[in-house]
Amino acid sequence: MGTSAGSPCPWSDRVGARVRPSGPCSDLSVGDGRGGVTAAESSRPMMLVETSLPVRWYLPREDVRTELLTPSETHTVCAYKGVASSLSADGAPDVAWFYPEPLHDALPVKDLVCFWRAATVFVDGATVDPSMPGG
Repeated sequence: MGTSAGSPCPWSDRVGARVRPSGPCSDLSVGDGRGGVTAAESSRPMMLVETSLPVRWYLPREDVRTELLTPSETHTVCAYKGVASSLSADGAPDVAWFYPEPLHDALPVKDLVCFWRAATVFVDGATVDPSMPGG
């Protein structure tokens, strides 16, 4: 993602965002990391690929249990994607984010939700790493 609002991404000189559909065969589900609640299930995730960062999976809001999420005070900035707004869940602060007004490179993920940290993300049944480098 980036750092606090107004600060550039620490890796912005090395990053370019490329967004593409994940493909018709991909199914994605997001759990709470404790084997309990399923926060999202989608057969239409979008894959965002950035240099030197893990692949990110963005989900349509209709596929996310938004009643489990609340807006957070946290906003981060990326030179390529813009300002992200964070969402929290019970016991999982800032577990997801979205771009309400993305920059050009990230327009395909406008208002789509991406999970990380405390979430457990599965793509086609396999766990994927939702962490950030160094995090």
